[in-house]
Amino acid sequence: MSADDSGEALVRVDDLEKYFWENDSVLDRLFGTESVPVRAVDGVSFEIHAGETLGLVGESGCGKSTAGETLLRLQEPTGGRVEFDGRDVSEMSRDERTAFRRDAQVVFQDPFSSLDPRMTIGETVRQPLDVHDIGTDSERRTRVVDLLERVGLSADQLDRYPHEFSGGQRQRIGIARALALEPEFIVLDEPTSALDVSVQAQVLNLLADLQAEFDLTYLLISHDLSVVRHVCDRVAVMYLGELVEIAPVETLFAEPAHPYTRALLESVPRVRTDERDRERKTLSGDVPSPRDPPSGCRFRTRCPQVIPPDDLEIDQACYRDLMTLRQRIENETVSLASVGEDGQFTVDEADGVPEEKIDEFVATLRARLLDRELPPPHDAIVETALTDLARGNWDDAARTLEDAYESVCERATPELGSGQQPAACHLTGSTEIDHGTDRQQ
Repeated sequence: MSADDSGEALVRVDDLEKYFWENDSVLDRLFGTESVPVRAVDGVSFEIHAGETLGLVGESGCGKSTAGETLLRLQEPTGGRVEFDGRDVSEMSRDERTAFRRDAQVVFQDPFSSLDPRMTIGETVRQPLDVHDIGTDSERRTRVVDLLERVGLSADQLDRYPHEFSGGQRQRIGIARALALEPEFIVLDEPTSALDVSVQAQVLNLLADLQAEFDLTYLLISHDLSVVRHVCDRVAVMYLGELVEIAPVETLFAEPAHPYTRALLESVPRVRTDERDRERKTLSGDVPSPRDPPSGCRFRTRCPQVIPPDDLEIDQACYRDLMTLRQRIENETVSLASVGEDGQFTVDEADGVPEEKIDEFVATLRARLLDRELPPPHDAIVETALTDLARGNWDDAARTLEDAYESVCERATPELGSGQQPAACHLTGSTEIDHGTDRQQ
């Protein structure tokens, strides 16, 4: 399953966007409620060459499936451009769009909900042939039988319904339906995630055999990195609607360039006995909301390698803790309703803590929020910020920490770039940053 990277791309995606708008009903517009976009896919670009399998990986909710559906125009894009075989999909005529529907197919994640329970599997696999009016009745039946046998089923099962099959068999039916029109390109949306491990292997081997036999091109969407490594030629890593790294599969698994990719690979269970006691490093914090993604690098709120200011000497663990504290203060998620044992301190919204108790309050709150001793000058900076909190000045506290700890990772958005292994990270040197002027070059 190798691709000729020097050839023309079969699929080219350029700055693809898909936003879902909240507060966008007639009543919202009538009352002037501001619309809020959920940036499911936000400026994704990649190419897939004929005969290649490109893996698209990332955590659940990062936008992988939405990207695949938008690429196929199952959902209308908010922006960007998709080319198939050199033609802009959005500018195709009706006949060209019909041809595109024949040439580009999809296998969905859930092999049960993607099949109509009222249709036999023979009717399901035959339906694309009926819709596109391909062949006579006899030729269509022969084609359906051939497809079912090719995916490991038999002609005797033509008149059975989806509920009579196992999960693996239903996924084979979905694959047969996708192959009915002899497509060039198939989006495989987590095709094995609902299957047992032994059945996964059978389906993956079937997909590999079909690719070799029919010269297919795949976009494999998955969160299972072991599956991706087994079947893909290249891998694109997605985080919060953006691509953060693209690389050949062996390069990515051997030398991942982006901290997020390294974290994903670190989370994969190992079967080697010498790694039985290996301590797996997990990502800190929660995935930010796609409604309000972080500025600059979107991974910075969870990254274990955030770049501190040039003039700041601090180890990464301490800096990460201070960045987390700053984020909590900016989001006003630090509870001040009850601080200390039995709620010995309370903060009045208007007046804050009584002045004579501020020092004790700050010491108690710092012990609760930071599980470490801070070296100078960080101890004084944090004390100033927490004193502002004691007086009810959230904005002043956030500004104190921002002035001291603002990172280039939040000021400038790293570009994915180009080359053998592009990664959207300031650490890779793919983006030149002017630290003095805070501008991206």
